[in-house]
Amino acid sequence: MATANSLKPWADRPARRLRLVDCTLIDPKDGQLYQHVTIDIKDNLIHRMTKLSAQPTPADESLAWTQDDMLTVVNLEGKFVCPGLIDCHVHLATPPGEEGLKDTMNQDPSTALLRQPFLANEMLKRGFTSLRDCGGAGLALKEALVEGLHPGPRLFISGHGISQTGGHGDMRSSKDAEYACCGGNTRGLGRIADGVEQCLHAAREEIRCGSDFIKIMVSGGVVSPTDRLTNLQYTPEEIRAFTKVASDSGTYVTAHAYTPPAIRNAIENGVTGIEHGNLIDEPTAQLMAERGAFLTPTLITYATMASREFGSFLPPSIAEKNTQVLNAGLRSLQIADQAGVTICYGTDLLGPLQIKQTGEFGLRKQAGLSSLKILQSATVNAARMLRQEDKLGRIKEGFFADLLILNANPLEDIEVLDRQDRHLLGVIKDGRVMASKWSKLQPDGGAPKNIE
Repeated sequence: MATANSLKPWADRPARRLRLVDCTLIDPKDGQLYQHVTIDIKDNLIHRMTKLSAQPTPADESLAWTQDDMLTVVNLEGKFVCPGLIDCHVHLATPPGEEGLKDTMNQDPSTALLRQPFLANEMLKRGFTSLRDCGGAGLALKEALVEGLHPGPRLFISGHGISQTGGHGDMRSSKDAEYACCGGNTRGLGRIADGVEQCLHAAREEIRCGSDFIKIMVSGGVVSPTDRLTNLQYTPEEIRAFTKVASDSGTYVTAHAYTPPAIRNAIENGVTGIEHGNLIDEPTAQLMAERGAFLTPTLITYATMASREFGSFLPPSIAEKNTQVLNAGLRSLQIADQAGVTICYGTDLLGPLQIKQTGEFGLRKQAGLSSLKILQSATVNAARMLRQEDKLGRIKEGFFADLLILNANPLEDIEVLDRQDRHLLGVIKDGRVMASKWSKLQPDGGAPKNIE
């Protein structure tokens, strides 16, 4: 009988045990710093945490890095340990490799699939140990990352985003032919479904194909060629069809929405998450807070598409829509924050723009949010939305060993997380050192680069 190693020879070997000694631990739940903490990591989990006295590290552990066959010890005196970050709105199915929006969205599926592991690993090296893909990534990629075939973050997927005909997920121009008859057709990141019966079928099909949650489009969008931002998409009955399937499957629905009517249409019919929300008003934000709904703004995508570096990414015909949501973005974040909405971290970058993933931290700082609130959006808030708050978002015994080693405190300046080349010494996911720029931290499977 074939062994597991022969069936899947790429499968990860058991992770080495790690002991991180004398670190300053950041708890994003309340912003507390805990000094002189030792973290023991075993079997991909935080096994034990102990607080040392303020005395110097014992002489036999004075080397910053030691190892035997059973245990690797890393002295982190003067270093900060933060939970791994969570990006709640990515599109791995639009990897870099093409120049403009049209070519990025129309990549050959085989080409795009081969490029996706590179993109996932780049995100991991930026400190994102978990990703929530809001349209395009499939079960094959998720399983490849879980099995260790490719290095990358843990992945939560929606499968295809579901759109009405002519909605945000319908990328045909006004002169393109129909997809086919009977609805439910897939193309690129999206899937078309009209009417309650098709909506039920599309949602069930995405769940069958391994989706962790359902993503729908309830308003117009920037990159969709034939709708306006103010378009209201999907009827209450259609939205309730999606939320019924999700509830029956033990999961939830999130919705692409910009305007107050679209957001209300979603929330009042059982949707628990809103993506973007740039045109939100105060009463609608209050409704979201009362219902316990999550908001995932993605300011960096609009700023990047409007930048000089990527100014030619959007065709002129839709660039004006980007300007509208860009100008409203910072204010929408302030409105949601003041209303008490739970805000998560998202980026929604496409193709070559994804190199700007950590730029969202600085934009939220510009909106006036505190460093703690911004860090919470990428850790504890995100974990709650993923329904993984007992496993992700904090460094606690029994949680996944996903953490970052930093030489500066992001609670003093959140843009520390946007300056990885200077401050991100190492990324640990599932108890493995997946990336290291510090000479004292040996990565799994390779020699470290050097930041002293």
